[in-house]
Amino acid sequence: MGYILVADDDPHIRELVRLILEKEGYLVSETSDGAEAMALMGASPADLAIIDLMMPNMDGWELCRHLRKDHDLPILMLTAKGELNDKLRGFHIGADDYLVKPFDPAELAVRVRALLKRYRIASSQQITVGGIMMDRGTYQLKVNGEPHNIPPKEFELLFMLMSHNGRTLSRGSLIESVWGYDFDGNERTLDVHVNRLRERFADWNASIKIRTIRGLGYRLETEAAG
Repeated sequence: MGYILVADDDPHIRELVRLILEKEGYLVSETSDGAEAMALMGASPADLAIIDLMMPNMDGWELCRHLRKDHDLPILMLTAKGELNDKLRGFHIGADDYLVKPFDPAELAVRVRALLKRYRIASSQQITVGGIMMDRGTYQLKVNGEPHNIPPKEFELLFMLMSHNGRTLSRGSLIESVWGYDFDGNERTLDVHVNRLRERFADWNASIKIRTIRGLGYRLETEAAG
């Protein structure tokens, strides 16, 4: 259901959080300081991190910065401090949510579920293949980190192909997904868009290609380096 890292120097809080989350079906790993939390993340990345602000070796502020820099996961800050400035600082450095001690167990469980759901929806909208990153939620496209703009239908077609990298997609399924079930145009429209994408791949020096599968449709493939 999900693996959660809990970093807090108070053993009673860690135990309480662990019991709440395990009751919800999550796997939980505990640590009392930020430095060890980073080591645990390196060994086995978590799906979500719950971190306290005041910890030895590396406090929650620094841990949050490192986690946001090196990992893509939701971060819930757990602290006894409830001042607005602390909340704003936490959000500024990358925290996704903020819960003040003492907290209600049911509220913690609800916030964790909501954060995980939000991130899973977001991640399903992002894909990276052959140096090309696409974000369907924001319509961002980057090639080796450099942003590019392409027309909406080309974007949808490329996203569909990248989402099924290595699989042959029929012409009908591609047309239905990109242009809609009631599309009454010429099938040549699909071929034109595929050719435009192929031209862009050449311009971008991308390491992917669209292969024509005769009688079936198209398949995106990653080209071997060399």
